[in-house]
Amino acid sequence: MKLEPVGFVRSNPPGGPAEVVIYEEFSEALDGIDGCGHIWVLFWMHRLGEGDRRTLKVHPMGDRNRPKQGVFSLRSPVRPNPIGLTRVRLLRRDGNVLVVQGLDALEGSPVLDIKPWIEGTEG
Repeated sequence: MKLEPVGFVRSNPPGGPAEVVIYEEFSEALDGIDGCGHIWVLFWMHRLGEGDRRTLKVHPMGDRNRPKQGVFSLRSPVRPNPIGLTRVRLLRRDGNVLVVQGLDALEGSPVLDIKPWIEGTEG
């Protein structure tokens, strides 16, 4: 399997709008995205170490008073393949930069894909 990032998160201040920069060679793939109110952003959680990828159970929200659960039942960043998925509101497109609200990726996170979110569907 080979994944190639299509861009990266350039700016994501807490609570503020984030910038998703799409590499120029993929910018044509953004045509028509302006009509999307919300999009899915898939990204790689690049700051996790190899040990994090072997952890299969964690306490929900890091709360040690709650019993551990499998990572596939949680939104924990610790998982075998640290792929993040967030539905965000598309505020605007500036060329190859998408300005979005609600992205939970860290600055510098490689963006793997973008998909439209269509209301009334699961994906």
